[in-house]
Amino acid sequence: MEREVAWKKYDEAASAEVEALAADYINFISDNKTERECAAAAIAAAEDAGYDSLADCIAAGTPVGPGSKLWACAQGKAVILVHVGAAPISEGMNILGAHIDSPRLDIKQNPLYEANDFALLDTHYYGGIKNYQWTALPLALHGVVATTDGEVVEVNIGDDPSDPVFCVTDLLPHLGAQQMDKKGSKVVEGEDLDVLVGNRPLVSTTDADGTAGSSDSADAAEAPKDPVKARVLAILADKYGIAEEDFLSAELEVVPAGRARDLGFDRSMVIGYGQDDRVCAYTSLAAQLALGDDVPARTAVTVLVDKEEIGSVGASGMASMFFENTIAEIMALAGESSPLRLRRALTRSRMLSSDVSAGFDPAYASVFEAKNSAYLGRGLVFNKYTGSRGKSGSNDASAEYVALVRRIMDDAHVSFQTAELGRVDAGGGGTIAYIPAKYGMDVIDSGVPVLSMHSPWEVTSKADIYEARRGYEAFLRA
Repeated sequence: MEREVAWKKYDEAASAEVEALAADYINFISDNKTERECAAAAIAAAEDAGYDSLADCIAAGTPVGPGSKLWACAQGKAVILVHVGAAPISEGMNILGAHIDSPRLDIKQNPLYEANDFALLDTHYYGGIKNYQWTALPLALHGVVATTDGEVVEVNIGDDPSDPVFCVTDLLPHLGAQQMDKKGSKVVEGEDLDVLVGNRPLVSTTDADGTAGSSDSADAAEAPKDPVKARVLAILADKYGIAEEDFLSAELEVVPAGRARDLGFDRSMVIGYGQDDRVCAYTSLAAQLALGDDVPARTAVTVLVDKEEIGSVGASGMASMFFENTIAEIMALAGESSPLRLRRALTRSRMLSSDVSAGFDPAYASVFEAKNSAYLGRGLVFNKYTGSRGKSGSNDASAEYVALVRRIMDDAHVSFQTAELGRVDAGGGGTIAYIPAKYGMDVIDSGVPVLSMHSPWEVTSKADIYEARRGYEAFLRA
């Protein structure tokens, strides 16, 4: 049952749509490299499309009915968009669920130090990474710093062409014989992923503007103990008004610097950071907004959550009460306020857990099972189950639900394929699917195949991005 390559069916008009969508997607993942940035971008796009703040509607007691469009946000890092359908919400919803966090390096709370005339930031890696991939790579710093006076300062350094960048250093091969004998997981230790941020000393206390300081004895006597660290702190104070203590209440993320790009002579692919899972988040968002002012048959919902890469934990992860509480609030405004109706709504809902799948890579063919792998360019991927070993930790969609999803895709002429995550016992992984499945709703994993998943630069096919957006919209309208 080999699936046809999606590119073969596109005429000139469809090809233009593929390229236009890919261009917008490249801008989205280039401009939004953290969960906070993705959440803010999603809310801005939703408001432009006529979505109202759920918090404002609750405060005003605004009634909700068919056609109402609402957004809710948790801690600036997770977003839910709801387009109320013609049927009562208690009859069930069609839900897309993606995550907007990606593997990265997080700056520790007490991070800045000086060693051998270098200033460095100590990090703690986030999610499943291969440590050695993060060395000798231009890096950017994104995030926020919250000060005790209530101000939240946004930090974004390294992605503007005029910005400096940062890096984690690597060992030259001439001295790396012992390093190269180590296991891949030990070539670079997690505690050694410190980010190089400075080398020039602050010569005196008056030398805080980046100019060369005076060398006379009076000024020299004022030189600080750790002069390179002191210069970095002086720059941070001058540019952002933040002090070293403010690192204690900061969320700063180290991500690859630079924009996503077209890949290949034929420009058929996209290479960029964070495509797991922002390729599914972007296409889910685009599908939700494509409903426009149409009233869907069933309430359409897109959930963009945080913390999936570390187990969907925390107040902004899928395992929190954010999703359930948001739906309960909307049902109350819609006149369906009762615990039983909420339970019925959740049980009767159906969901596509919009998460990426491992694309078949001929360079590593031994870990894939060719008949049940996802291939770049063949369309949207459905994983009936994920997990590892004996499907441990997976959500396993029912045959009846798989048949329903097949019909929806076939009716909309969406190119799709099915896959597993590698050969049996080769490894495995999971998504958010098992969490909403606890309500009794039908859930299946569905997403875009990716090469080099969890590396600083991942690869996707423009055709799969296009088919994902089409498939997600068809599902929301079903």
